[in-house]
Amino acid sequence: MRAFWEAGPRTAPPRALVACAIVGLLGGIVLVGNRPGLGVAVMGLALWAVALPTLVQRRSVADLVTAALSVALLAVVAVRDAGWVTGLCAVAAGWAGAAAVTSARSAPAMALGPVSWAAGLARSLPWLGRGARAIGEGRRGQLGVAVRSIGVTVVLLLVFGGLFASADRVFASYLPQVELSSLPARLVVGALMAAVTASLAHLALAPPPWSAAVLPQARAARRGEWLLPVLALDALVLSFVLVQVGALLGGHRHVLETAGLTYAEYAREGFAQLMAVTALTLAVVAVGARWAPRETARDRLIARAGLGVLCVGALGVVASALRRMDLYVDAFGLTRLRLFVVAVELVMAAVLVLVLVAGVRWRAGWLPRAVAQVAAVAMLGLALVNPDAQIVRHNMAAGPEAPPLDVAYLQGLSADAVPAIAALDEPWASCLLSGWHVNPAQNPAEWNLGRERAALLLDARPASADSVVCAP
Repeated sequence: MRAFWEAGPRTAPPRALVACAIVGLLGGIVLVGNRPGLGVAVMGLALWAVALPTLVQRRSVADLVTAALSVALLAVVAVRDAGWVTGLCAVAAGWAGAAAVTSARSAPAMALGPVSWAAGLARSLPWLGRGARAIGEGRRGQLGVAVRSIGVTVVLLLVFGGLFASADRVFASYLPQVELSSLPARLVVGALMAAVTASLAHLALAPPPWSAAVLPQARAARRGEWLLPVLALDALVLSFVLVQVGALLGGHRHVLETAGLTYAEYAREGFAQLMAVTALTLAVVAVGARWAPRETARDRLIARAGLGVLCVGALGVVASALRRMDLYVDAFGLTRLRLFVVAVELVMAAVLVLVLVAGVRWRAGWLPRAVAQVAAVAMLGLALVNPDAQIVRHNMAAGPEAPPLDVAYLQGLSADAVPAIAALDEPWASCLLSGWHVNPAQNPAEWNLGRERAALLLDARPASADSVVCAP
């Protein structure tokens, strides 16, 4: 931490101060008093204004890709209205941004993303302060002239603008409306945005040394000591996968009938456990790779084979978990939570494939960064498929054996679901959209694709459609 605190340039250059001030001013204007939308996406890009040139100078394609994913994740706010989707994407954007700006390459460095943000913010404030003092001491006379000139300009514009606005309402409508009650919030948000911009810039100039911290080399276990638990676990996992293959072929339907379980109950009881098995498998592979004997080529081959079989078996477990969720969704319908856990399981499957690739050459230095990028891409994919609309399409397309339709749940979805509902046959479209109202954007900062599409479709509906009520 001492090395991190003392690293980097001591004084912020004038261009960095100006850029931070502009971003802070923009943030105070577009983020306060407006619904999340295009303004948040623009701010997500503006925050990188000072740090981006440093990232380009590094010539690290991986860091640039991760930074681009962070910007894209935050831009989801301008596309989707569902708060749970935009919230997940915002968290992923923060983590990806920290990984990119700090050039995180190890698992501890990735995990320390929030610490990097906090430490970078604390370190950047003195950096900005010294830069401001340097400008004030070096150009004290010019600074005084600039302050006086700006002050006189502001006073003149306020006085004459107020008189003109009171004299002509049409002219007044073109002037920006500033509410004094929101001024404190704008100042706080603007200062925060400027500080985040400075934090990104200073972290890019002097990244923390988290990635250089590595665990000491572990003492390799004896071959028999290491191999016995790995082979036993391999056998157990493969046995479970074979049983699941039999289940897919209907081989133990009679077992379920004897136990008094339906396929839906069978799926519900097992999915959470299989997710836990997948996560624990990744932990076992990590520990096993650390303690595996690798002095000879034969040792390395045995380690690859033992852990590789475990990963392949875990992929079979993932397939079984996804099949169980498919049965569960067919029986009880699709919801946000069920869609999210499917996305998590798919990410785990992708991580298992990456681990298999890393095990081929027994080199995993690139793996933590690749896992972070896969998670970011998964969040982007979740946003692009429009989950709320998919919930409507799936639940409304269910067959006659489907569960009773949860009308209240569908009506509680976000504006992203409106196009899918409007495409339904009557009277379902009218009854589900009855009483639904979406306010269009009041300014460009509030623009959101999901809300705009919903507002256009709702405005085009006849007024009589609002009186249609869904039958119980």
